[in-house]
Amino acid sequence: MDLTFQFDWQAAFASIPYLLKGVPYTLLISFGGLAIGFVIGIVFGLMRISAHPWLRWPAVAYIEVFRGTPVLVQVLFIFYGLPQLLGGPIDALTAGIAAIAVNSGAYISEIVRGGVQSIAVGQSEAGLSLGLSKTQTFRYVIWPQSFRRMIPALGNQCIISIKDTSLFAVIGVGELVRQGQIYIATTFTALEVYLMVALIYLAITLTLSILLRTLESKGLVGQ
Repeated sequence: MDLTFQFDWQAAFASIPYLLKGVPYTLLISFGGLAIGFVIGIVFGLMRISAHPWLRWPAVAYIEVFRGTPVLVQVLFIFYGLPQLLGGPIDALTAGIAAIAVNSGAYISEIVRGGVQSIAVGQSEAGLSLGLSKTQTFRYVIWPQSFRRMIPALGNQCIISIKDTSLFAVIGVGELVRQGQIYIATTFTALEVYLMVALIYLAITLTLSILLRTLESKGLVGQ
């Protein structure tokens, strides 16, 4: 029996147009979820550093729950569990975006907390001494500086969330991995197709990494 395996490059390249149909879904879930997660992260990040326990502890609970459970479990809970509570189905795309939003929101909350707390207390004192209110001091002095420091960490979170979308094939979202599974079911070329899926993911994340390094090299972030 001949056990020699021949990698079929023609099959691999032939799968690319089909796989690329999943890229818009991957990007939509990633960036749609991250946009919502960024808003959640700002709210809960600021609640996390609040002096008021009734603001701080709910934020701590949210962050620990969603950082301490797998994103796959979260999306399964949203897709299969929530409809029982809400009395109606949730489509797969909405469930994917919601899962990325609540999961990334927990991590972004900690990024926001770290960024704000990294600014020296003297910056707040300087703002107040100039006659600015606490809100104005935060808006015009603290936030611009801390946000620049957050950008590298936010970029890393963005890359992680893009990769997490591969898990959502289990609920039938037509992202990259799901497109690959459908293609493999008709061609039986798993090795070739999954290699192409990996390379497309790598191309997306590398592009983002290069963009971040470019911004850092120009001194636009992390200062």
